[in-house]
Amino acid sequence: MTQIKKLLINTTNPSIEARDLSLIEVKTGNLYESISIIAKRANQINTKIKDELHRKLEEFGSLNDNLEEINENKEQIEISRFYERMANPAIQATHELLNDKIYHRKKDEA
Repeated sequence: MTQIKKLLINTTNPSIEARDLSLIEVKTGNLYESISIIAKRANQINTKIKDELHRKLEEFGSLNDNLEEINENKEQIEISRFYERMANPAIQATHELLNDKIYHRKKDEA
């Protein structure tokens, strides 16, 4: 099982929860900076998930796709359902920021 799956299955609750903005602000000292970090991390997570999903679904692709020849493949359906049940990347990124799992620095501090 890949690292992404382990992280997503074990730590992130897929339901949306209200968050205290002061806790998010404390992480960087600026609420907008924290939200920017969350957004960038969410984009990274989304890209990784999308790439992984496409790689898995390519195995099921056929060269001559016709609308009449759509076959139900249980593995393909289960893979799709697994990714649908995952938490939103923004929720995952917020969870990572609040649990100090994201490394961030200002460009000035390089």
